[in-house]
Amino acid sequence: MKRIIFATGNAGKMREIKEILRDLPYEVVSMKEAGVEAEIVEDGTSFEENAMIKAKAIAELTGEIAMADDSGLEVDYLDKAPGIYSARFLGEDTSYEVKNRYLIEKLCGVEGKERSARFVCAIACVWPDGKSRVCRATIEGELAKEPAGENGFGYDPIFYLPEFGKTTAELSPEEKNKISHRAKALREMKKEFMA
Repeated sequence: MKRIIFATGNAGKMREIKEILRDLPYEVVSMKEAGVEAEIVEDGTSFEENAMIKAKAIAELTGEIAMADDSGLEVDYLDKAPGIYSARFLGEDTSYEVKNRYLIEKLCGVEGKERSARFVCAIACVWPDGKSRVCRATIEGELAKEPAGENGFGYDPIFYLPEFGKTTAELSPEEKNKISHRAKALREMKKEFMA
């Protein structure tokens, strides 16, 4: 079976990706599962650029189909921070518990629509013949006032969805995989493989 190597070391993200792409006639593997080690410098200025940098690097290294995502949280009140720096926000090794608490404190006293935020995901795919594609998707919500929920990872406990009355960390994995920014972008990318 042909493989798609996904450029991520994030186990939570990989679980979601495998679930969403499970009906493709490809084995979807992480870099670790593929035995690929690479230090990739993400120096792009957008989610799309960073995703493409990662996918290109892995495709060139392996000669196989490579996919990568770059995703993050944009908080409008903070001029869309942490944005493309979401993973490295407040330092590479800072826990999400600390990051989440910091963001909640930054919006202390801010109410209603002023708390608007979104998750953004860009998925890039590079094929061995050099063809490439990027898909971008978002999910709109707001910054929660307190972390809630045990599911998901990263900023999920503080991303509140008014229409569900819960954070993305309170959604079941099945619910999240129907509506998330990553799910939407991956479903769009899947069309390239179904054509």
